Amino acid sequence: MGTIQVILQEDVHALGEAGDLVNVKPGYARNFLVPQGKALPATAERVNEIEHRKRVIAEKRMKELKDLEGVKARIEGLALEVEAQAGEEGKLFGSVTAQNLADLLAEKGIELDRRKIVLDEAIKSVGEHVVTVRLRSDVLAELKVTVNAAS
Repeated sequence: MGTIQVILQEDVHALGEAGDLVNVKPGYARNFLVPQGKALPATAERVNEIEHRKRVIAEKRMKELKDLEGVKARIEGLALEVEAQAGEEGKLFGSVTAQNLADLLAEKGIELDRRKIVLDEAIKSVGEHVVTVRLRSDVLAELKVTVNAAS
């Protein structure tokens, strides 16, 4: 029994991801994958189109990665200072949140969504803190934040 090639239109468990060229049995393709819209028969034209699309996406991701590496270097080169009201033992009356840090970064010329700043909980004490900034799933930057007690 032979196999035929199909191009997956969406992720199929235990078979592949969208855009993959896979070999399957003809009945599986004819009776399940194609009617469900999960795959298309692989023609030379479609294979070329998929390859071109993958190249374009890869080039776009590489350019984005290069840009993000520059932003990462700028973030890691910064040392933010925050003044906040604090009690005797260095505990803040309020807290420093991801939104506060995003606003401070914006003042320095780095526009970031506050959701990219990873804080398990808001900063509630005076001192130096290292905060992770997730620019992309594979690009993490460390931001140094110093919290001083306001006089």
